[in-house]
Amino acid sequence: MKQQIILTLVVIAVAAFLGGYGLGNLNDNSNSLTTNEIINVSSESNTVDVDTLTIGFIPVEKADELTPKAQALETFLENELGIDVEIVIPTDYETIIEGMRFGHIDAAFMDTGPAWITHQRTGAEAVMAELVEGKVNYQATVWTLADNDSIHSLADTVGKKVAFTSITGSSGFVRPMGTLVTEGYITIEGDDIVALESALANNFESYTFAGSYKAALQLLLNGNVDVAFGSDIAPQKYLELEDQVKLRPVTTIGPVPSHVFMVNSDMSESTKDALVDALIKLNYDENNHILKDLYGAEALVPTTTTMHIGNFGDYIDALTGLDQLILDSYNKSK
Repeated sequence: MKQQIILTLVVIAVAAFLGGYGLGNLNDNSNSLTTNEIINVSSESNTVDVDTLTIGFIPVEKADELTPKAQALETFLENELGIDVEIVIPTDYETIIEGMRFGHIDAAFMDTGPAWITHQRTGAEAVMAELVEGKVNYQATVWTLADNDSIHSLADTVGKKVAFTSITGSSGFVRPMGTLVTEGYITIEGDDIVALESALANNFESYTFAGSYKAALQLLLNGNVDVAFGSDIAPQKYLELEDQVKLRPVTTIGPVPSHVFMVNSDMSESTKDALVDALIKLNYDENNHILKDLYGAEALVPTTTTMHIGNFGDYIDALTGLDQLILDSYNKSK
């Protein structure tokens, strides 16, 4: 009976996961997904073949405030897996990446940008994705004033005054600028951050890193820029209704993936499957507070690096020198 309950919850999680990618009804896709081993859903017991697991986590709050929450997850996973589990809280992603490269860290909770860089450098793979408001992604969007009739596509933003959120912002920079580069509207002459900055200066009348969604939208409302880049829900989340109606979405550029749980490339399939099974139990009502307290996510759903991060990683790669800036932006010691 316990195995059946676990399998049912996995299927529910996969259904939410597929919906987030627009893959339609689970019944239409489950056979092909299982056959091609995109998602492994098994009712058989998985064997953990290690004595201990070390899991990395970059905090969004002070490490000493996070420690009790991390200990709750440690205890939960130890009870589920029957081994010692240690959660480490370094101040930067470089430590996690090097730890995964040399086998000192077995898995880690990560934001999408650092996750892709870790995958590129170490071969680590995403096995779980964060579910937020029922989705595993959100849409990067181009915003302009409602009465501006000169901008109708992402390509139309070239040569305009634009506001990005930050140079490491996923929907506020990486997705729009990465798309402009990969689709040939902007060319970067060089292979470092200086070349990227030159491309920005050469292809926009002006560009500003506003610092946040709200600040970028406010520059647009004030007439300081023609375009603000951000998420599809940024206006309704950060602006009063009277200001929301002054804006219009030019176009949605594409999805930005949610945070992920990565595992070391050396982890065996049996240990990986057992860990995923344990993490899925964090979606149970009685355990969900552990996940929400530690990570702020509603649930974790099964995924793969290709399916979840997909071509978003290509945009990071296309923006020369950006990978190190992304890692530095999360460095809590700076």
